[in-house]
Order: sequence, then C-alpha cells, then structure tokens
Amino acid sequence: MFIGHFAPALAACAATEEAPKLGTMFIAAQLTDWAFFLFAMGGIEHLRLTPGITAMNPLDFYHYPLTHSLAGTSAFAIGFALIVGIALRNFIAATWAGLVVMSHWVLDFVSHQPDLTIAGGEKHYGLGLWNYPIAAIVVELLIIGLAFWWYVRRTKGPIVPPLVLLAFMLVFQAVNWFGPEPQTVGIPFLATGLAAFAILTLIASWVASTRWHRNEVGLHRASPPL
Repeated sequence: MFIGHFAPALAACAATEEAPKLGTMFIAAQLTDWAFFLFAMGGIEHLRLTPGITAMNPLDFYHYPLTHSLAGTSAFAIGFALIVGIALRNFIAATWAGLVVMSHWVLDFVSHQPDLTIAGGEKHYGLGLWNYPIAAIVVELLIIGLAFWWYVRRTKGPIVPPLVLLAFMLVFQAVNWFGPEPQTVGIPFLATGLAAFAILTLIASWVASTRWHRNEVGLHRASPPL
C-alpha cells in the first residue's frame, strides 16, 4: 500500500479542526516508512528483491523490526505524538498524530504478506492483499477516494490545491503499480521513495495553507485565503 497510507491523514484532518495540519499528518502516515528507508540506507534494516513473493511487487521486507513491528510502530507513534503535543500544546492533536502513525501498521497488516512482527520475534503476520491485485487496487483507491472526498467536504477553500495533491498521488501510485519493476533496491531506489514522500508532504502542506475546517469560526476565516 502506498497512497492508501495517506487516507487516515486526510480523514483525521476532516474529522476535527484540532488535528495537526495536513502536511504534518502526511509525515505521520508514512513516518515508519521514512525511518525504514533511512535505516535501510544505513544497513540497520533490510529489504531485497524476491520475484514472485507477492503478485503485485517483488519487494521482500525480510528484516525491519524497529520500524514495522507493532512495538516499533507504537514507539514511533508515541514519540511523534509527544513532539506534536509539545509543539502545539494540544493533547487532542497529539492523539490524532499518534493514531495516524499507528494506522500504517494496520494497513500494512492488511496488504503485506506475513512479514510483520509484534516485537521482532519469529512469528510473522500479514493478510496478503497484495496477492490479489484487483482487490488491492480497488481497496487502495476506495479508501483514498473516500478520505479525500471527506476532507474536501469538511474543509473550505480553493479546490485546485487538493485536486493537484490528488493528481500527484494518483500518478505516483500508477507508477508504483504499472511502472517497470525495480532491478535493485540500493540507495537510488530508496532515495526515490523518500523523494516521493517529500513531494507529497510538501504539496499537502500547501493544501493545508489554503483550506480551513468548516468548524473553525471567526473573522479571520470570513473569506478564502489567497
């Protein structure tokens, strides 16, 4: 799952005006993948190419207990929630940020083959949705589509920025699904993934700067931002 991970970020920002800004939530949604790619660059965690390991891609995430075990993801969620809570002085915002970080493990559990652990042990978990390409594509498009619709419905502002964000997400996802399979998983591959995360996060930050939640009131929200 790729852009589907951003669905909880959009949904959280739609649910309440107390959620952190969309750019922050995009970081939360992929925080453990940010960490994993950086750790893989440093040889701390590992992936490899194993053609046929799933029907949708050949990536074998055979060692990532720090970022993708349930315990590891929970630690990242707590740490990120603390940072957000201290920065914003808002317990509710911190809670939402932590929940979005945790959503990553849940969505990976649905989509990955059994390669996730509870705390880095021998037993692995995963429902393997990636072995059913049509179902995986439908599920990913459905959850991101619904979350995007809810976000736009629950916020006010120009429609063009969120449509630009959606277009970029769909293009990146199409490349992920239908582009050529990677030949190596070295630093260039990992850096490309990080660049994709960064681009989407920057666009999400721009979107957040142009929109506000419908529950927000006051003279400063009397007209759309420029």
